[in-house]
Amino acid sequence: MKYCPKCKRLYNDEDTNCTRADCKRKALKTVEDEGVSVYLCSGDVIERDRVQAALQDSGIPSVYTRHMVSASSQLVTGMDFDEFDILVPFELYEKAYDVAVGIGAITPEGAEVVNEEFDDGIEEFEEMSRSKRTTVRIMSAILFIIFLALAIYGTDSIMAFIKSLFS
Repeated sequence: MKYCPKCKRLYNDEDTNCTRADCKRKALKTVEDEGVSVYLCSGDVIERDRVQAALQDSGIPSVYTRHMVSASSQLVTGMDFDEFDILVPFELYEKAYDVAVGIGAITPEGAEVVNEEFDDGIEEFEEMSRSKRTTVRIMSAILFIIFLALAIYGTDSIMAFIKSLFS
């Protein structure tokens, strides 16, 4: 297995150059030390913390490197918009990869992403015709007026009963 000493990404033994456009180092090295840190995945602050927590729970040490997006935006907004690369030891890469796939941080190559249908609690109603909508509005207004009249007459009746107790 080979890796790029700069960006730490893994490559097959047949590859000779790093394929990342932003990586200036093109020559790959063969992994000789099993403890060398290699790239696992990228993410923002929340994703970084989530992946590192899952790796820690599995007993896999990890470190991260920062790709600074804009230092001034972080100072102004107080939010960290930087991207992070999570690195793991080469000897534990397969186990770390399985953990990252398990929590959804990495989508395996060739895997089809299934968009599951779920009930979000929103009901869909059929479109009402104009005459039906008008009828419903008129009936709602009439029922509201009746409810309001009953509340007023009920309050008057209760007040009259209370007054009769004291006279």
